[in-house]
Amino acid sequence: MTTLGIIGGTGPAGQGVALRLACAGYNVILGSRDADRATEVAATLEVRGDGVVRGGDNAAAAEADIVVIATPWDSAVATVAALKAQLDGKIVISMVNALAREGRELVALYAPRGSMAAQIAFAAPGAKVVGAFHHLPAAQMVKLDSGLDADVVIFGDDADARDTVATIVSTMPGLHAIVAGSMSLASAVEAFTSVCISINIRHKAHSYVKLAGIAH
Repeated sequence: MTTLGIIGGTGPAGQGVALRLACAGYNVILGSRDADRATEVAATLEVRGDGVVRGGDNAAAAEADIVVIATPWDSAVATVAALKAQLDGKIVISMVNALAREGRELVALYAPRGSMAAQIAFAAPGAKVVGAFHHLPAAQMVKLDSGLDADVVIFGDDADARDTVATIVSTMPGLHAIVAGSMSLASAVEAFTSVCISINIRHKAHSYVKLAGIAH
């Protein structure tokens, strides 16, 4: 079975992805700068399925077959650059959004290369970077009985890598993969996360993206 590592995975969003990957039968390494902290967090995740979540440092997570980047946006590039040798040749999933809070809203910030996915691809040029998991409410992801039924928009320039990520996402409970297209869509996909979160703040909700008219 494929092993997935989540760099910076101890935050709510990373935990949710780790839990649902493990429920789909994948073995997950939950990475953090502090391996002990990651181990403590992994022990709190109640997996329903055959997968396992174990903690480790970010370097351990980078050794997995497929790696997810779930760090805060302002540390993502430096973290990836330090691990680029381990990420060479691998599928690297970016779920990073660059956002800033202004009052009751979050607004999108634009990286020099247009998106965080593009910045990560520049920091790890040997990796096959695919974007996914941007619009999911973390609170619903970590609750397996939340009734989550969300579409996950996927983009990237490597078609085979995109399809691999789509297959993985579609095995995760409550999620459906929608391949959008190339890395040129990254900026728009990432920025829309600010709209989703701002709506949830304003309406005190846990809404998510669901695209009508597409057969799963």
